[in-house]
Amino acid sequence: MFPAWLDTLSIAALLLGAVCSLIISVDVVRHPQHMTVMNVVWPVTALFGTVSVVWAYFRYGRLATMEAHHRAKQREQKPPNMTQTPFPVMVGKGALHCGSSCMLGDVAAEWLAFFLPAIAVWFGWQSLFSEEMYAVWVLDFLFAFGLGIVFQYFAIVPMRGLSPGEGIMAALKADTASLIAWQVGMYGFMAFAQLYLFPHLFGQRAEVNTAEFWFAMQFAMLAGFLTSYPVNWWLVSAGIKEKM
Repeated sequence: MFPAWLDTLSIAALLLGAVCSLIISVDVVRHPQHMTVMNVVWPVTALFGTVSVVWAYFRYGRLATMEAHHRAKQREQKPPNMTQTPFPVMVGKGALHCGSSCMLGDVAAEWLAFFLPAIAVWFGWQSLFSEEMYAVWVLDFLFAFGLGIVFQYFAIVPMRGLSPGEGIMAALKADTASLIAWQVGMYGFMAFAQLYLFPHLFGQRAEVNTAEFWFAMQFAMLAGFLTSYPVNWWLVSAGIKEKM
């Protein structure tokens, strides 16, 4: 059993993420983003980024609403998100775009493997990996990569006017390196938490159905943001990934 204080802290952190996600969700319904996929990205990333993502959304995300783009178009001006968003923030938005698919893929894969343990065996547990966690990470990556390509496709194609085939290739170029960098940070932190931190401090690992597991995952996602940020800086600077 984890101590009561950690259980309370974990639940509080998860509830904070849920409230932050709900706040943004309500606002994007009222003020949809010009780039449709960002209506998903902002609420999903608030689950782990909490108040920092809420601040970023209302400070910079609101510059990219359909209303803002429409007003700029009427005045024959560039959209405000392209003129009033500092480059480092554009990079951060690009990283969050990647992180949202990682978050959704991770949630889906972890719960699927929890309810259907045989899936871990199918992905290498007891054959390729002695640790079940590593096998589930393979499934995590596949889910995250698939979602990442879909998200990137719907970000790039409308902006560049590409054909479906061109869009898929552009999405692969834009998201592959970013997603791998994110997963490195995420996996690294979860390995540290599950193989060292939890066992040494509390004598056990955190199971998927515990608040402690998802509390650790919030930190893992933040670690993923940090490891993917330099990669996104390069991708956006090189024009491989769109400015957001």
